[in-house]
Amino acid sequence: MRFTDRASAGRLLADAVARLRLDDPVVLGLPRGGVPVAHQVAEGIGAPLDVLVVRKLGVPTHPELGFGAIGEGGVRVVNEAVVRSARVGERDQARVEEAERAVLEQRLRRYRGGRPGVPLAGRTAVLVDDGIATGSTALVACRVARAHGAARVVMAVPVAPPDAVALLRQEADDVVCLSTPEWFGAVGQWYDDFAQTDDDEVTELLALHPLPETPGTPGTPGTPEAPPARGAGRSEEPVVVDVEGVRLDGDLALPGGVARGVVVFAHGSGSGRRSPRNRAVAGTLNRNGLGTLLFDLLTEEEGRDRDLVFDIPLLAGRLAGATAWLRRTYPHAPPVCWFGASTGAAAALWAAAEPEAEVAAVVSRGGRPDLAGPRLGAVRAPTLLIVGGADAQVLPLNRQAAAELRCEHAIEVVPGATHLFEEPGAMEQVEELATAWFLRHLPPAEPPAAEAAQGL
Repeated sequence: MRFTDRASAGRLLADAVARLRLDDPVVLGLPRGGVPVAHQVAEGIGAPLDVLVVRKLGVPTHPELGFGAIGEGGVRVVNEAVVRSARVGERDQARVEEAERAVLEQRLRRYRGGRPGVPLAGRTAVLVDDGIATGSTALVACRVARAHGAARVVMAVPVAPPDAVALLRQEADDVVCLSTPEWFGAVGQWYDDFAQTDDDEVTELLALHPLPETPGTPGTPGTPEAPPARGAGRSEEPVVVDVEGVRLDGDLALPGGVARGVVVFAHGSGSGRRSPRNRAVAGTLNRNGLGTLLFDLLTEEEGRDRDLVFDIPLLAGRLAGATAWLRRTYPHAPPVCWFGASTGAAAALWAAAEPEAEVAAVVSRGGRPDLAGPRLGAVRAPTLLIVGGADAQVLPLNRQAAAELRCEHAIEVVPGATHLFEEPGAMEQVEELATAWFLRHLPPAEPPAAEAAQGL
């Protein structure tokens, strides 16, 4: 069976789910692609629609290997066998969970706009996705729904391989699947139109199904208010960064309370501290309890010299110098991370290869890590390369650079995004990925008593 698009698949799925004659159902779409299908199911069976956001907890040294998952309301599912075999300590578990929970809460705020979730206690939870490949995410989603008190859990998808359906039948009370081809391949090959679903579409579809104003416990489905953004009370001040006598304008932002880290930005060619994309990332980091320093790597006069704009060793020296200035100015500052875009990413990796470099983590957005050349193998800081799936020139360069890195690293490809991540929802994904990476590799926040000693 093939499907025209997610909407048509959802209408067919709704007919199949309706035949179950469910008692007090709630339809939960798995973002992003599952929500358009879930919308049709909810319409077809006359049930409320909500989202069920699940985040994988990845082993720090191998992020693609999950040792568990989390859902909203503090729900946590852990695979103890993976924890033991991968030797994931309690400290590392807590660090990964904190990072992923920040992303989870951010997505929930974006999708629901501060509205409460639909309570699941005592009801039938109908989990809907646009298709299942392995079943691992759907399996965890079933467990999360049950942990929220669902009396019955139904998994409903248009297409999935037989082994994934068999796996889900061990967890869900019912599995509705319209097509189970033996030769599966990928979910998208069973649709004529499998265009990417963005965050705006998810939000618009949820808005068509008003969520109830039901009181509940903070942080759980049914809570009337979204949890407050972390890092509230952020203040930004203009600063002058002195790097070996060169005075560079910057903006330093520090969240209220104790910052776990400060992220220093290295912008790309032709950009500066006012870059709207970097400032969008900085704002998200601030809301998640991280400080940020955006500064001009070059003076106004230097910026007119195109040779200097692409002088990676010079830019790397300025980044390292700005970090040294930050530590001199704030001697008790928390650990420093670097975020680089385009040529700024090459500068960050070049600087991170220095033996004396003290940087907790590096993130590259649409970067040119290849310009760091033979220095890539000397980088010690955990490095995340974020690149657009439609950035035809830069994507292969990032993959080649990743193969040369010897430190902990990962490459995240944002589907359909071009070099500047201008597509709907693309920059939001960059913000989420960067936030999670930094939080994962920073030490836990110090107790409140240490706040005065921070000097921030």
